[in-house]
Amino acid sequence: MMKTVASIILFCSTLFVSCTNNQDQGSSPAQAADGPVLELLDGNTFDFGSVTEGDVVEHTFNFKNAGSQPLVISNITSSCGCTTPEWPRDPIAPDSSSSIQVRFNTKNKVGPQMKSVSIYANTDPVNTDLVLRGTSNAIEKPE
Repeated sequence: MMKTVASIILFCSTLFVSCTNNQDQGSSPAQAADGPVLELLDGNTFDFGSVTEGDVVEHTFNFKNAGSQPLVISNITSSCGCTTPEWPRDPIAPDSSSSIQVRFNTKNKVGPQMKSVSIYANTDPVNTDLVLRGTSNAIEKPE
């Protein structure tokens, strides 16, 4: 009888320790922040002011991988065909910097403008938005 009680206590102790160890292997907030982190150095919005229709607006968004793992940008999509991004295809090492070049062609675009590009990377959250905004003024035609 004593051996049975001892066996049950040993079994329960092993089960408790096993369950406790499995919980420690899950993802915690501290572990989630341990991956790549896309840190925009100059913010996520660029105000290009006032331009003339047909001008091409260009801006470079500088960023740093503030995380502990390589940052990989898998894709960048734009809100329209008039906005084109260029980004690094190679992984960005921890504590390294790089940039994303965004061009907005204002041809046939008149008035207030707000164009965005979405960065998809191995970060948390998975996507980060960049915004270009300003006004495109109509070309003055001679009378």
